This record gives sequence, structure tokens and C-alpha cells, in this order.
Amino acid sequence: MTDVWPARLTVRPLTPDDARRIGEWRYDWPWSAYDSRLEDEPVTAEMGYWAVAGADGGPFLGYYCTGCEARVPGLEPEPGVLDLGVGMAPEWVGQGHGTDFAAAVLAHIHQHHGPTVLRATVQSWNTRSLKLTHHLGFREQRRHRCIHNGEAVEYTVLTTD
Repeated sequence: MTDVWPARLTVRPLTPDDARRIGEWRYDWPWSAYDSRLEDEPVTAEMGYWAVAGADGGPFLGYYCTGCEARVPGLEPEPGVLDLGVGMAPEWVGQGHGTDFAAAVLAHIHQHHGPTVLRATVQSWNTRSLKLTHHLGFREQRRHRCIHNGEAVEYTVLTTD
């Protein structure tokens, strides 16, 4: 792993090695709520996961997924709305790269899905991610409470216009 953020990002199919790495990610508290658990099914490209990486073979930085894989428990699909989930590798979190990362994801989504309303769910305590989603044009719609990984969790549900 390099310690320099790449100048250009790309989105590519997720590889089995990427999926293994995601399963090993461990975040500092309180972001450890986003850690993968041993009993979680490994993610795959066939499940709709995409890798975000440095262009021209640069480092694996994170992933995004859409549809049912991006929905939290109890959140029903909405017609005309595409659910979006993202994850950035722990070593890059909190260093000011969220806007670049999200720009690569959003460009890829618009390239493959055209103009569409996006819906993101962010744990309500995660002010850093909420600030980023607002900056990207998402607007808060409501709160959603559910049991996730055995814990009561409150999410903020946001959509684009």
C-alpha cells in the first residue's frame, strides 16, 4: 500500500483480492461499527460491488454498491430510486479524500445508470459522512431505526434531487 493518494481515480470490477481485503478492514472507534464481521458473506462483483482505485493500476481505495446490497435492514426499495452504499479503506478515512472518492463513484453511476435519484443511508452519529453527503447534494429525508448486526441503529436517509 502506498501512502500517497492517487492523482486520478478509476472504478473497476471488484476482484476476489479486493473482497478479501474488505473483509479484513478494521476501523478506529466509533467507525468500528462499519467493520466486516467474520460471519458476513464476502462481497463479490456478482453482487454489484465495484472497486474504487488509483488509475493505471493504482492502489485499491474502497468500493461502492447499489440496489439491495446498499440497503440497511427494513429499508424498502423505492421506485425510481437507486440505493447507494460506499466504503473507503480505513487507512484513507478522515484524510480529506471523501470528495474525490465520491466524485469517481458518482461519475461511474451516472455513466452506467444515467440521471437517477440516489438514496444513501448514513448512521446518524456519523457527522463526517453526513457532511460529505450534504456537500455532494444529498438532502435528508428522514430517520430510519432498525436492528443491524444485533444492535439498535439509527440511520439518516438522504436522497439526491
